[in-house]
Amino acid sequence: QLQLVESGGGLVQPGGSLRLSCAASGFTLDYYTIGWFRQAPGKGREWVSYITRNSGLTNYADSVKGRFTISMDNAKNTVFLQMNSLQPEDTAVYYCAGRGGFPAVGKQFYNYWGQGTQVTVAS
Repeated sequence: QLQLVESGGGLVQPGGSLRLSCAASGFTLDYYTIGWFRQAPGKGREWVSYITRNSGLTNYADSVKGRFTISMDNAKNTVFLQMNSLQPEDTAVYYCAGRGGFPAVGKQFYNYWGQGTQVTVAS
């Protein structure tokens, strides 16, 4: 079965950068989408970005557009989220998620989830 493991979170100062990784294993399909979501305390899980395995199509939430970049190492089935110009409002647990098929932004469409990695942006 599919397993997703996030890493790379930590504490950074405002304006700093982090690179998150999502290592996927157990895929049986070549056509799938990996998304990044985040959840701050007391808030719902919100979509951040996605990338497709088949075409490399990417998209971003307006809140992170221009600051975050998603990419994929297809050979290693690893997805990265480069986060620049981090601000306190980016503080959250970040999750990667997977689904077979076309890209989507709703969390309900993703049926595989990692355990999350904490990102804290503070002075």
